[in-house]
Amino acid sequence: MADLTPLWEIGLPLAGAGGVLGYAKARAPRVYWSLVGLPMASARFTVTYRSTMDVCGLTVQPSRFRAFLVRNVARRSDVQPVPPKVRRLRGSSTGMRVTLRLPAGLEPADVMAASERLRHAWGVHSGHVVETKPGFVELRMTGYDVLRRVKMPRRLPSGRLVAPVALREDGTAFVRDYEKVPHALTLGANQSGKSMYQRNLIKGLAGLRVALVGIDCKRGVEQRRYAPRLSALAVTPDEASGVLNALVGEMEDRFDLLNQYGATDVWALPDEVRPVPVVLLVDEVAELFLVATRKDEDRRDQMVTQLIRLGQMARAAGIYLEICGQRFGSELGKGATTLRAQLTGRVVHRVNDKQTADMGLGDIAPDAVVAVTSIPADKPGVAVAGDSSGGWTRIRTPELSTDEAAEICAQFAHLTPDLPALVAYRPVLPDTVPATEPFPLVKPIPAMD
Repeated sequence: MADLTPLWEIGLPLAGAGGVLGYAKARAPRVYWSLVGLPMASARFTVTYRSTMDVCGLTVQPSRFRAFLVRNVARRSDVQPVPPKVRRLRGSSTGMRVTLRLPAGLEPADVMAASERLRHAWGVHSGHVVETKPGFVELRMTGYDVLRRVKMPRRLPSGRLVAPVALREDGTAFVRDYEKVPHALTLGANQSGKSMYQRNLIKGLAGLRVALVGIDCKRGVEQRRYAPRLSALAVTPDEASGVLNALVGEMEDRFDLLNQYGATDVWALPDEVRPVPVVLLVDEVAELFLVATRKDEDRRDQMVTQLIRLGQMARAAGIYLEICGQRFGSELGKGATTLRAQLTGRVVHRVNDKQTADMGLGDIAPDAVVAVTSIPADKPGVAVAGDSSGGWTRIRTPELSTDEAAEICAQFAHLTPDLPALVAYRPVLPDTVPATEPFPLVKPIPAMD
């Protein structure tokens, strides 16, 4: 029995450490990756880098001058192919990033085509290639599925019109930058996470100096809780028509101001006269297109026309569109596809049919349609984001309840600007109901004579 004592002394700590690492891998992947995954992946990358690049076809023949130095200075007869030069290797709590200097003869598309083979060779969860500047690419590798439990990075991008919304599959933050992508379309079926996306968007916009205008024709069940931060709110089609007419009038007044100062957009105006930016949030765009009677068609046509005018010209006036819906195609009616063409940013959650995915991403990123149709139903909040450049990525919004979003809107209520053109549609905040004495639980019984 005494001979087994060293085994117990060594085996029990090892078993305990293995159990802790196994638990950390399942429940705390950031900790496991930082302690175990990152050192192993870095070592594997360093040892096998040249051979992996050679096998994946990412090497080129050396220049004549390099071959001359190898043969005459190094005194070697064999001249090895040249892989991309590693300029920087950085580790993080989600993965590691490698900056590569491409030799003559290679382009970023070659590294992108081999990203899946590189991922398997180095044993990481995913690999993404981003061109940082001419001749340089950044290989972003994640050590685990960062979209399984979303945790936003500590350092988030910021700007005057930048709102962090979700987490990309490469571990970076997905943001809505309205100066780069002024208008966007968000599609998704019921319980797909579309409302969660809108809550995170409102959370990011609440702390900025912008005016938020909401259109929620479902009697305001989604956006009424955000009333303290909304400069205007329309909950019926009639009110929506009035809000759109007022926004078009505001846009025309801003164009007169731009013409007066000779500016091309609101950001070229002096600070003292620059109007506040406006973000229009439409919860369900189909409610603006659908009509029940013939007399509603004129109102529908007018609303669609005003939306198209805003999509075509409102960017220079500092008015931006954020359109949400379950479907958005030609079957909605006249003007639907024209309006969709003005919406540069596209975010598509889980959908019920392939045609809806084609509506959102088929015209800008056909490869992303397959990724949309493969989103499982048990992962709400997962979506595919694309833009007119043809690039796309998977994203997932962090969980945020309606009460938390409403609390954030109430916290930043003092930033809500008053727009004279929309004062008639300013939501009325409910008064605080005073606390009353609770009703007695026991009914009093009168004393018997």
